[in-house]
Amino acid sequence: MYTATEQVLVNLALYDGVADHLQPDRGVWIGADGTIKAVGAVDDVLAEAGDARVVDLHGDVVMPGLTNMHVHLSLGLPGHLADTVHRSNLAELVLLMADSARRTLHAGITTARLVGESRYADFALRRGIEAGAVDGPRIFTAGHALCCTGGHGWEADALEADGADGFRRITREQIRAGADLIKVCVSGGIAGQFEAIDTPQLLDDEMAAVLRVAHDWGRKVTAHAGPADTVRRAVELGLDCVEHGYELTDEVTRLMADRGVWYVPTIVVSRCEQFFRDSGVPGWLMDRALAAGPRHWESLQHAIRNGVPIALGSDMPPHAGYDETSATVRELEFMVDAGMSVADALKAATIRPAEWLDRADTLGSVEVGKHADLLLLRDDPTRSVSALRTLHAVVKGGVAYRDDKHRLRASR
Repeated sequence: MYTATEQVLVNLALYDGVADHLQPDRGVWIGADGTIKAVGAVDDVLAEAGDARVVDLHGDVVMPGLTNMHVHLSLGLPGHLADTVHRSNLAELVLLMADSARRTLHAGITTARLVGESRYADFALRRGIEAGAVDGPRIFTAGHALCCTGGHGWEADALEADGADGFRRITREQIRAGADLIKVCVSGGIAGQFEAIDTPQLLDDEMAAVLRVAHDWGRKVTAHAGPADTVRRAVELGLDCVEHGYELTDEVTRLMADRGVWYVPTIVVSRCEQFFRDSGVPGWLMDRALAAGPRHWESLQHAIRNGVPIALGSDMPPHAGYDETSATVRELEFMVDAGMSVADALKAATIRPAEWLDRADTLGSVEVGKHADLLLLRDDPTRSVSALRTLHAVVKGGVAYRDDKHRLRASR
């Protein structure tokens, strides 16, 4: 396994995830335990660090690692992706997910929130990453997504149930397995052949059952949801987060903002034609997804304008190629194009997801006491999120898992 090396990074400009501007001539001391021991003026940090190894970053920009809040490492869209997942035995599935996890980390995502996986393989992968046996991001997982019989995601191994008692049972099953959160599909979506995006799929008592059990056990609930009315019902029942929200309205986003309900827009999934073609998805799926694009864009703009708390999530594999960058970076660029400020977009990918995950004390910014999860860029992300296209090094827990310019050192 890899272990962190005590070192002081100097000759860098810092975006720390707290201030909205770049701070020149900073130093960052990373301890042997992989946490940040000091941040500040270079001379002050060097004085504190003593004999720690000094690494000159030649003017690079350092920022917090990204968090992608909508990830499926065992993505099973209809087509060859689903065929590969369903043909795999459990060992093969874990290896497929481990490869995706490694690529995700190398793309700059140091924390991932998984929102629906297969056969509980995500829990084995999480243990492997935590033990240092597998390279990947920090994982927070929902286990299996939950749906009604024949509901959204059943083909991709979402667990089916009906009635309040049925949903209580499968919610408890995820918590028993070790789920950090619960994901429930309350409407149709783009990947279900026998449904529409605006098909309501859970009754109020079923949604309430999931929310009651999860909240009693200290877990938040996020919902795959498309139409505004279904989202409204779920928000009024106590939902914590909305995924996709393809057809949100001004009224519903105002309600979300008032109730403190978060939004993960995954705007890339309704405008990723080339990814769908490369994935061999059926024509009906691609047509439905692309047709949803204009209304999906309006939903995001409503949410931005009304102050809904927003976190970045791609749904597409975080590392997947998209317009000469990754799906994660392209998602951020779209969010800014839709009207979000650069400062808010950066926070939506760093400190704000840490807040939703209740880990803002250890993740999401470059501050003393937090995990040394860092990205090295050539350009300034506070001027444009497209600076993330210049990413060339990824550090998680003080270990460099990617180091294109060979300026950092990882020990085995």
